[in-house]
Amino acid sequence: MILPATVASLQQRISEMQPLRLDDRAIPTPEGLSPLFAGGSLRAGASYTVRGSQQLALATLAAASAAGSWCGVIGCPTFGAEAAAALGIALDRCVLIPDPGADGIALAGALSEVLTIVLLRPSAPPAHGAVERLSARLREHGSALVVAGEWPRPDGALRITGSHWHGLDRGHGLLEERELTVQSRDRRGVRTHTVRFAGGALRSGPASAGAAISRLVPR
Repeated sequence: MILPATVASLQQRISEMQPLRLDDRAIPTPEGLSPLFAGGSLRAGASYTVRGSQQLALATLAAASAAGSWCGVIGCPTFGAEAAAALGIALDRCVLIPDPGADGIALAGALSEVLTIVLLRPSAPPAHGAVERLSARLREHGSALVVAGEWPRPDGALRITGSHWHGLDRGHGLLEERELTVQSRDRRGVRTHTVRFAGGALRSGPASAGAAISRLVPR
């Protein structure tokens, strides 16, 4: 169990180090992901869900982190520091709580007071009251929540509908690029967008010329 005093101390330290936030509802969002969100960006006070890819969920934090904001990753025991750094996440401004137990949602609420964006993987379906309290904190403090999994009434929901690798050619070569087909659902309706990763980093352009789709990865 994580003691309240520990959380309070962490909040104070981050508040002292975190730059003042601009009075803007838009949160920096990677160019390659902007078509997935209403208005082209993550929004302060909003919640989002990502189903089917932890890599995609982590990528939503990258632009805000690179711009100097603090972010948090809660409930992701398979978090890889090298993979996160390749996406552009500044590890020295990332609060990691890999195993919060039953306290994940409460911790996300507490840290949303000082972090710009929080990635949460809940250990169990959230209770209605806990969701409402966290949503109120997000709106009050201008933070964004990305949930790896299910969450009631998100402002945007992303779901992987297809995954391909590029690079292999007739049994040899290296896996160089991953291509995800992502379905986005929000107030605009339902849309589909292709997201590409190369060397662990998010690409904003098309796949490499001549790259062949080598195999389909099950969801």
